[in-house]
Amino acid sequence: MKAVFMTDQGKVRQHNEDNGGIYVNSKGQRLAIVADGMGGHRAGDVASEMTLTSLKGFWDQTDDFQTAEEAEGWLRKHIAEVNTILYEHSKENEQCEGMGTTVVAVICTDRFATIANIGDSRCYILNESGFQQLTEDHSLVNELVRSGQITKEDAEHHPRKNVLLRALGTEAAVEMDIKTITFEEGDLLLLCSDGLSNKVAVAEMIEILKSGRTLEEKAAVLIEQANNNGGEDNITLVIAEYFESNESGMINDD
Repeated sequence: MKAVFMTDQGKVRQHNEDNGGIYVNSKGQRLAIVADGMGGHRAGDVASEMTLTSLKGFWDQTDDFQTAEEAEGWLRKHIAEVNTILYEHSKENEQCEGMGTTVVAVICTDRFATIANIGDSRCYILNESGFQQLTEDHSLVNELVRSGQITKEDAEHHPRKNVLLRALGTEAAVEMDIKTITFEEGDLLLLCSDGLSNKVAVAEMIEILKSGRTLEEKAAVLIEQANNNGGEDNITLVIAEYFESNESGMINDD
């Protein structure tokens, strides 16, 4: 397996409140994270950075995941613990009141990938069946689409597109979605903040991911495309590719 992480401030925002990374345990299994922070007085970058640091700390203490149930349990337990850490921090620090973050996290082993998400940062897969969004946005407009009140086309330009129904750290308890998929030779996973998914069309993503570029080049071109299309938000992504090899690689490009 090989994976690459990249983040970019974008062309408009004064600060990058996104965070993310790729971490490897002793068995070569990977944890990939993208978190898109929110809150005034730069509290968003506090929330996303605390999420990343906390999950990395928990990950550093792990050994091996033999089953999907173990991976799902790990994500459920530790994301809930991070929620408590963020919520208590926001209560104890006035400048961080109301802070929160999205999170999409994936545990990748040589047999499966387990995905957890809260908010509207996404995980996609490109495989022999095509390109598919694996996560469901926890947003107002997505709920309106799901209930048939607006169309997907309406959602693209809805004035309340950025309103989230769930975020990490904003409430004492939080629900998360967790699923496990089989991860096979040649499959690509794309994790991203909405700074990418709002700016780069699915057809553009597919074209870039299917190209003969390296993973690093694909990541850079995706960010460049988001900036070319406006770049109004921070842009963060992870691309992970599964291949059967004795070699393994990790690039963590901050």
